[in-house]
Amino acid sequence: MLVLGASPGHTLHGVVRIELVQDDDARLRLRATPRVAFAPASILFVGELRGGPDDNEELYCTTVEWDWGDDTISASTPDCDPFEPGVSRVRRRFSVRHTYDYGGRYEVRLNLKQRDDVVISARTRVEVRGYRIR
Repeated sequence: MLVLGASPGHTLHGVVRIELVQDDDARLRLRATPRVAFAPASILFVGELRGGPDDNEELYCTTVEWDWGDDTISASTPDCDPFEPGVSRVRRRFSVRHTYDYGGRYEVRLNLKQRDDVVISARTRVEVRGYRIR
């Protein structure tokens, strides 16, 4: 609710323009817990898809690909019903745990893909400390 007013004896002049903007762009965010650990390190990664419509065909039933930054990649493709506008819902949360055996700095990417095309991507960095350097 927006209330405009003037103090007694005064007149409100001018034009008030209110613009409501709906954010239709989806954004993917990736977090790591912990961000710094000692080898061997088990790290939890959580991706969250925010914004955009729930029935976005481009983001519906995507292959979830994790590039761990340690020369390994994991991917999974769900078995989904055919897309129906207004009915189908995109998945908004992705979580997985990955273990790093060696110390180093790793850039981790979460890619949501349709076939071989990356639709949206997010990245984060983790640091693994320890005497075992790869």
